[in-house]
This record gives sequence, C-alpha cells and structure tokens, in this order.
Amino acid sequence: MTAYFLDTGFFIALESADDQHHAAAIAAWREIQKRRVTFVTTSYVFDEVVTFFNNRGHHPKAVEIGEALLASRIATLVHIDEPIFAEAWREFAHHADKRYSLTDCVSFVVMKRLRIKTALAFDKHFTQAGFERLPR
Repeated sequence: MTAYFLDTGFFIALESADDQHHAAAIAAWREIQKRRVTFVTTSYVFDEVVTFFNNRGHHPKAVEIGEALLASRIATLVHIDEPIFAEAWREFAHHADKRYSLTDCVSFVVMKRLRIKTALAFDKHFTQAGFERLPR
C-alpha cells in the first residue's frame, strides 16, 4: 500500500476555505481517496496545524482536527524521538543554503526512514529535498 506524507500546508489548505490552495487541496484529496493509500505525519506537523487554527481564534476547529488525526485509522502520527530529532537537526544545520524549517527537516527524516516518496504539500522544500509533491 502506498503511503503519503501529510504536511502542514496541505492540512491547512484542506481545512481552510479561504486558503489560496484550498481548491487544489480538495481536488487532490478527492483523487487520492480513490486509491488505497495510507498517510503519515509527525507530531511537529500536528503541533503546527493545531496551533495555526488556535492562533486564529478557531480553537474548536483545532481540537476537531487534532482529535480526527489522533483517532484516524488511515493516518499514522509519528512522535519524534531523540534519534529522529538529532538527525533532523544535523540536516537543518547542514543546509544553510536552503530555508528549510526544522519541521521540514523532521519530515524529510521520517519520510526517508519510512521510504515515503511523496508528500501532500505546497512547500517547495519537499521537491528541493528530492521528494515528489502532490498536488503538482
């Protein structure tokens, strides 16, 4: 079964009708749901998504999204341990030429470890790091 990585920007676009990428996220989500896939994200992405909605005065939406992800049968939430953090930090420190966030680097490490090739993301950093990105 194919696994896709779920990035912060995709989550936000999917859940925010006023996001510039909302229509593309909805279209991609509908297309992907026709396939047999699983999803992976990290506790760092989880934090970014719920914080985004909470900081904009949408606490119930933040909780709804968080609870849905925690209860999901098709999405795995990878909790970041010390070895993943250390590897991500090395990746972050090594790439002074890029504007990767630490969360990006954590995502890249998890994707490499789980052999995930494709991210549901609008962030160009995934393609810079050698991954495929949907929507294109």
